[in-house]
Amino acid sequence: MQPIISIQNLTKTYATGFQALKGVNLDIRRGEIFALLGPNGAGKTTLIGVTCGIVNPTSGTVLADGHDIISDYRAARSKIGLVPQELTTDAFESVWATVNFSRGLFGKPRDPVLIEKILKDLSLWDKKDSKVMTLSGGMKRRVMIAKALSHEPQILFLDEPSAGVDVELRRDMWEMVRRLRDSGVTIILTTHYIEEAEEMADRIGVISKGELILVEDKNVLMEKLGKKQLTLYLKAPLEKIPAEFATQPLTLSADGNTLTYTFDTQDEHTGIAALLRSLGEHGIDFKELQSSQSSLEDIFVSLVRARA
Repeated sequence: MQPIISIQNLTKTYATGFQALKGVNLDIRRGEIFALLGPNGAGKTTLIGVTCGIVNPTSGTVLADGHDIISDYRAARSKIGLVPQELTTDAFESVWATVNFSRGLFGKPRDPVLIEKILKDLSLWDKKDSKVMTLSGGMKRRVMIAKALSHEPQILFLDEPSAGVDVELRRDMWEMVRRLRDSGVTIILTTHYIEEAEEMADRIGVISKGELILVEDKNVLMEKLGKKQLTLYLKAPLEKIPAEFATQPLTLSADGNTLTYTFDTQDEHTGIAALLRSLGEHGIDFKELQSSQSSLEDIFVSLVRARA
């Protein structure tokens, strides 16, 4: 299936000489939730800005649903909705008016039934006559999403959608994003909340210093790069790890009561079985064991640090 967004050899160098994007290549699959992760200044917002036609690229091409964002910009932009980080909207307008106005900007005919559905889906219907300036930060962000959806885009960019949003509202927003994906909208989000990407994304991209350093299915990424730990609660404390286990990735707690074995997911079965057998042969018995796996946040931090 043709990707809904295709980015080829994309670069952006500002007048100051700062190179924000360095030969980025990326295909976004139709109907997926793609999370773009990276530290501040990594190039996330620049990449979104170029794709949405806000920032001019230095070189490279971007296609949105087959339309070049420069030579066929009207068709390309009609496919895209953007929810920016900043809450910039018409403070003195009502929610209803500002969302309808956004639809009109794309030359779409009035459709009160659609706008009503969008506002109800975002729990904004009871605020439709309220001025935007009277709303809370979380409600204003929902209005920004409603504006971005008003012209029925096939692609939705969410740049830090949960910034300044409380936990309950964040969960509601996750559910809304899933419903949009299920309706056929492709979602690209940037976030500093790693659990947001872990909860929702189908695929993960990591960008650092303007370079896309990894793109992978979330589950495959967790499987390939995730570390697991097996903690053994010993029946009798050890003074130190025996010399026979010096080459094993084992650590002993300060009180000598627990041994922790860190391993790759690929080595899960053979590594653990061999370790437990060897420990038993050396008279080291345990009364309980517990396993844990590194989170997406652990993986992200290790990837970015490796590129520092």
